[in-house]
Amino acid sequence: MTAPGALNSAVGSLYVVATPIGNLDDISARAMKVLREVSLIAAEDTRHSLRLLQHFGITTPLAACHEHNERDEGSRFIARLLAGEDVALISDAGTPLISDPGYHLVRQARAAGISVVPVPGACALIAALSAAGLPSDRFIFEGFLPAKAVGRRARLELLKEEPRTLIFYEAPHRILECLQDLETVFGAQRPALLARELTKTFETLKGLPLSELRGFVEADANQQRGECVVLVAGWTAPENDDAVGAEAMRVLDLLLQEMPLKRAAALAAEITGVRKNLLYQVALDRQKDA
Repeated sequence: MTAPGALNSAVGSLYVVATPIGNLDDISARAMKVLREVSLIAAEDTRHSLRLLQHFGITTPLAACHEHNERDEGSRFIARLLAGEDVALISDAGTPLISDPGYHLVRQARAAGISVVPVPGACALIAALSAAGLPSDRFIFEGFLPAKAVGRRARLELLKEEPRTLIFYEAPHRILECLQDLETVFGAQRPALLARELTKTFETLKGLPLSELRGFVEADANQQRGECVVLVAGWTAPENDDAVGAEAMRVLDLLLQEMPLKRAAALAAEITGVRKNLLYQVALDRQKDA
């Protein structure tokens, strides 16, 4: 089995193979062909992946490649690739490396001159985005937020004025706390969507303002189970032209520590896009109140 555009035809290829996130019919014909023909499959959880392979009658050997052994065991896979064998990398569900292990192995393979071939397919964040009805031309994927409330809120504060659609993964036992913090930091009316158990029997796609979405999940324990993707509309500047956002104020405050007010306002305007006269007046008012 040879990969198109292989960097070194004498060595094998590493195939990064997407697998279903729920509905087994979503596996591609190409993915099944690759998984049957490679010499070895590197899997996040061999017990989980074995059930998938057995379902499709695939008997290719499995080896573990998870977050606890990826750095150490990666050389074992690289040795087999350099010996001319093809290897497939899969995660428990969806596209490998998307909040899953695999980055270190892929980096090692590329550094060794091994061709890395993506075999695309299911991905929970893209599936959720495609059905969310939120702007999809520009978006940012933040993966899993910090598990502890203090860290989670601090991260959200940094994203409060992010204009792109925000996408998060969240564990079911933290989904309610996550939505509560999103509501607190982003505001009750920010549009959002919960995509839960995508492609599975009890799939949920519920779009509501954050306060209502939090209430929906709080009132139904079933919505606090399964795999969750949370999408939140990006920040939009207030309609009032005289509003100065927190990021613009942060930039202005930093510049005021180093230069005169007039120069600081002009430079802050260049950096943030906020009108110079508005920034100058805000800074002047703050100095008067100090």
